Amino acid sequence: MKSLLFIFLGGGTGSVLRYLLTIGISRQGVTSFPWGTFAVNVLGCILIGVFYTMTSRIHISNEVRLMLTIGLCGGFTTFSTFSNESLQLLKSGMYPTFFAYVIGSVVLGLLGVMLGVWMSE
Repeated sequence: MKSLLFIFLGGGTGSVLRYLLTIGISRQGVTSFPWGTFAVNVLGCILIGVFYTMTSRIHISNEVRLMLTIGLCGGFTTFSTFSNESLQLLKSGMYPTFFAYVIGSVVLGLLGVMLGVWMSE
């Protein structure tokens, strides 16, 4: 139960940070490129790499690790987790699984968005 509270706190914080950063970037100018989403996804990938590396090198509670990775990065962006898992598959030499995961995630993600739009129209 304690772990869930830490994840909840990190997730809420990540979501608010994503919102604030996206609004701040979108106020810089009008463009068709989604700079806000692009920025949080890249930053989220950097953060999850830092958090996983940092927490594996220093003694830190599992709750704090969950708060930073699943909570904060998960609330900030889900792309960071996707990228980290893809890297772990590559490092493990699981190439068919890596390609299936990457291609499947992108294709099913796009299809899911299309389905949501279709159901809402």
